[in-house]
Amino acid sequence: MKKNTEWRNIPSYDPNDKVTWKKVKREINGNEVDVIFRKGNPGMTVEEANEKRARGEQVNNFSISPHMRPRTYVATDVAPHILCEQDVAVKMRDGITIYADIYRPANTTEPLPLIISWAPFGKRPAEGQDGWKMMGVPPGTVSTMAKFEASDPGFWCRHGYAVANVDPRGVGHSEGDVVLWGEEDGKDGYDFIEWAAAQAWCNGRVTMMGNSGVCMVIWRIAAEQPPHLTCIAAWEGTGDMYRESMTYNGIPRPCFESRIVSSCACSNYVEDLCAMLIEHPYYDDYWKTKTPKWEKIRIPAYVAAGMCHFHLRGSLEGFRKIRSPKKWLRMHREMEWPDTYTPENMFDLLRFYDRYLKDERNGWEFTPKVRVDVMDAYGFDWIHNKEEANFPVPRTEYRKLYLDARNSSLNEAPVAEVSEIEYDNATGHAYFGIHFNEDTEIIGYLKLHLWIECRGYDNMDMFVWVKKYSADGQYLPIHCMKDDYRGTWGEARGCRRELDEKLTTDFQPVQAHQKDEPMEQGKIYPIDIELMPHARYWHKGEELRVEIDPEFVKTQWHQDPGFDFITDNGEPGKATHVIHTGGEYDSYLQIPVVPPKYRSGDYVYKY
Repeated sequence: MKKNTEWRNIPSYDPNDKVTWKKVKREINGNEVDVIFRKGNPGMTVEEANEKRARGEQVNNFSISPHMRPRTYVATDVAPHILCEQDVAVKMRDGITIYADIYRPANTTEPLPLIISWAPFGKRPAEGQDGWKMMGVPPGTVSTMAKFEASDPGFWCRHGYAVANVDPRGVGHSEGDVVLWGEEDGKDGYDFIEWAAAQAWCNGRVTMMGNSGVCMVIWRIAAEQPPHLTCIAAWEGTGDMYRESMTYNGIPRPCFESRIVSSCACSNYVEDLCAMLIEHPYYDDYWKTKTPKWEKIRIPAYVAAGMCHFHLRGSLEGFRKIRSPKKWLRMHREMEWPDTYTPENMFDLLRFYDRYLKDERNGWEFTPKVRVDVMDAYGFDWIHNKEEANFPVPRTEYRKLYLDARNSSLNEAPVAEVSEIEYDNATGHAYFGIHFNEDTEIIGYLKLHLWIECRGYDNMDMFVWVKKYSADGQYLPIHCMKDDYRGTWGEARGCRRELDEKLTTDFQPVQAHQKDEPMEQGKIYPIDIELMPHARYWHKGEELRVEIDPEFVKTQWHQDPGFDFITDNGEPGKATHVIHTGGEYDSYLQIPVVPPKYRSGDYVYKY
């Protein structure tokens, strides 16, 4: 990764500016590491936000910090009443105080299990926002008591649970600096859980639930093994911050995280992961602290993974790598927000919680270990919650489809004749396709093995999509939140070919990201590209097409993972990307074909 200190739209660290920036020494694996912090956005009051709106100025909802107001009040007068203890102070092991709003039903004196919502987004997002809403969720579905992307007290308190909306260290009025997605969140979460479990209103059983940023913290806290964390619901959460967020497999994508650093309300400092990516361009000990210690999570877990979202990889890494003997996966086609608040899923989670937080023998164990939505075209004919024994599906048949540059085809047999296809380094495009001669169901991890060459430069970035076309060549997207979504994807940087042998499997290549190996002129290199897991059905005659571009091609879909990639392809039009196929250059796409569970003559049982 070139040490680019002028990434567009991202503040550059200036060691001479002692107000905007500071470095904090942190010990990591016995070594001192300087961690860069940026002065936080102190946030604004509700009144200040309204004044800005009145002037026609844009207000970042995550930058609103409501006034500190410790009190106990009736949060809702709809029976049964819900009480809120607002701005409750909780002290961490190092003396720092953080604040939480705790909601609980007022019609009981019995101790209750607690659901914690923890993330660097404010604990009262509806207070000061010009409209409390989440995309894809009908207005009024979620109460104004809910923290963004987290449990709604308006639902859970009515079912016998308490809910804590927490402002972590540095957020809002909580003391200290914001440390993002690391071990510090884990330790603070441990302290809060143990404090909460000792309160008179708590039955000693605590859980965490949320998606996106709320879920990402769950992995870190659960890995610290707080004794009273009884189970978790980890729905959509990035795991490896280096490979899945700050870069996409080595291609920098810091803008999304920079927005979080800039927007969260913090009167002190916020750890600047973007500045740290410039200082630490490879996957080193610093970035390892930003990857959950999956193996330490051993409590019951309900994991959800959306196939149209960039949290997909982390969610499935979590399900596969945590060592919980009791764990369940629901792999779905919806966006995270409507999925979370769909009644079917809320009541499903209620059964999970009742089983482990209230010890109700409600038959939860009958729930299939894995449920998968198998997609088709648009919003048609998809299979909902198909039951499987595990993920990856144990009966998966991994098949290689060999690329042939002569006719842009994919082939079931190796291609004998050597050929190549080339495309421009800025606007070019290559694709390879196959029309299936029988119905084909794909569930699991795909990978692309290529032989590549770059003429005129020392690197080539590649953005890969696997898409579906009808028998007559019509593009068939998936519908998610009433919009078109392409399919599964992956990225690769030509100078980052080395694999991490400990993490790589036959179905999932994982780059090491320990160094850059520039591509020499005239040399052809093999590279393996990890594609995100997928679940989709191709009917007989339909085409599977793998498409490769040098830049991310955006669509109208707002959750495409293309938030401002910083590519490195050389001067536009001055280099050529080449894919070699056939003979010794056995470029192929490996697909996870799941055969039918049963056949009876010509009839196929899909379920």
